[in-house]
Amino acid sequence: MNWVIDIVLLALLMFTAVTIARLRGLFSAAIVAGIYSLLGACWMSVLDQPDVAFTEAAVGAGISTVLILVTLSLTTSEEKEPKHTPLLPLVVVLITGAALIYGTIDMPRLGDPQAPTNLHVAPRYIEESPHEIGVPNLVTAVLASYRGYDTLGETAVILTAGVGVMILLGGARRRRWRADDDKRDRA
Repeated sequence: MNWVIDIVLLALLMFTAVTIARLRGLFSAAIVAGIYSLLGACWMSVLDQPDVAFTEAAVGAGISTVLILVTLSLTTSEEKEPKHTPLLPLVVVLITGAALIYGTIDMPRLGDPQAPTNLHVAPRYIEESPHEIGVPNLVTAVLASYRGYDTLGETAVILTAGVGVMILLGGARRRRWRADDDKRDRA
């Protein structure tokens, strides 16, 4: 019976993905993208991945859909000239990329069995978490128990970023309304 739910959810995911690709209206594409994220969260829940399901539901179906819709409400049909030179963002991206690459130079190779994580941390989590926590899913056990405060901190960062973006977009909307009012007053 569980395989039927998997097939139905995967079919709905494929259907919504094709629908998003075929839609021409940005508003309807944003709504269907939110539905896609919600279906993805349902599928992760069926696969016993509640941490990923919660994240997908909150970020994918919730915050992302709201941010896309707010952004769509702030756009106009006319293209505006950029206020900055395109060289500055390129320089910032190159400097940031170089700093990130420099920071990864001394990291162990991917999958290295002699990496500190593979020698000390991972074996303890794998061997002890069923006895200490009693959660059958190892990822959920690590995120909810061993790294609970870290996960709480990440959630607080995401919430703060979302609130900050909403405040910024709200300010842009007010500026646009004032500009529209000024145009009407001049006419």
